[in-house]
Amino acid sequence: MRTLGRSDVRVSPLAFGAAGIGNLYTGIDDEQAHETVRTAWQHGVRYFDTAPHYGLGLSERRLGTVLRDYPRAEYAVSTKVGRRLEPTDAGGDDLAHGFAVPATHRRVWDFSADGVRRTLEASLERLGLDRVDVVYLHDPDDHAEQAFREGYPALEKLRSEGVVGAIGAGMNQAEMLTRFIRDTDVDAVLCAGRYTLLDQSAATELLPAAVERGVSVVVGGAFNSGLLADPRPDATYNYTRAPGELLERARRLQSVADRHGTTLRAAALAFCAAHPAVGCVLVGARSAHEVRDCAEQFDAQIPAAFWRELRDTGLLPPGEPS
Repeated sequence: MRTLGRSDVRVSPLAFGAAGIGNLYTGIDDEQAHETVRTAWQHGVRYFDTAPHYGLGLSERRLGTVLRDYPRAEYAVSTKVGRRLEPTDAGGDDLAHGFAVPATHRRVWDFSADGVRRTLEASLERLGLDRVDVVYLHDPDDHAEQAFREGYPALEKLRSEGVVGAIGAGMNQAEMLTRFIRDTDVDAVLCAGRYTLLDQSAATELLPAAVERGVSVVVGGAFNSGLLADPRPDATYNYTRAPGELLERARRLQSVADRHGTTLRAAALAFCAAHPAVGCVLVGARSAHEVRDCAEQFDAQIPAAFWRELRDTGLLPPGEPS
C-alpha cells in the first residue's frame, strides 16, 4: 500500500477500474459484476475507481453493494464529478455513450461548485457509503475555465472540510493534467492511455512535474483499450479500431515478449508501474477471470533483457521504463 501524493489515502499498487461493471459496451448481470469486485478483493486490490458516467450510475451501485461487506478502513474508493445525471423519459439505451443500459438519465456537464457537491452527494447515495476517499474532476477537456475557476476550488473546500481525503482530475490527455499539477494543489491525477508501451507522451512533462510536486499519478489505460492486451486484427486502440502501423508495432512488442518468456500484458502493466511518479495502475475488468489474469500478469517479473531489446530496437525510447 502507498499514499496518494501528500494525502493520507492509501491505495494498492493494482487498482480496479469499474467502468466494465457499468455495462461498458455490453451488458453483464449483477451476479457477474459482484463476483468481479469480490475477486479483485481476494487478489489484494484495495483501491476501486468508479464514476456516475459509467452506466449512468450502475457502476457505482454495483460497486457499493459489494464494498459495503468489507471493513471501510481497509479500502479506498474514488468517484468523479463533472457529469451530473438528470432523470429523463426519452427512452432508448445509452450505447451512444458506450454503455449497454437504459437511458434513464442524461448527462449534464457541470463543473460548478454547486454541481460538484450535488454530483458527489448523488454518488454517495448510489454507493451507499458515507464518504469516498478520492474525487476527480472527470474529463474537463472542453470545460477548463469552469473546472479551474469553480470545480477545483469546490474540491479543495471538500478536502479542507474532511469530506474527502484526496482530490484531483482524471483525463485521457497529459497537457491539462500537467497544468493541474503545476497550478493547483491536487493530490493525484488519473491519466488514461498516455503512459503505455505505445504512447509515452505523459513522460515529457506530466510525470516529471508530478515527481517535482509530490503528486501521485494513477495510470489507467495500460492496454490502450485493448491493443496491448491482444494485438489481433480487430483490436481497439483508444476506443477505436487500431491503425495498421500501431497494430504492427504491438505485434513486434508481443514477439519480443514471447522470446523473453513473458507476455505483452505483463510487460504493459510493468511499464506503467515502473515510473516513480506512478502511485498505482488502474485496470478495468468485467469478469472474475479478467481480474485473476490481471493480478497474475501484474505480479510477473519482466526480464531486464526484454527492456534492453525494446530500447535497442527503437520500440521504446532510451531510458524507458524509468
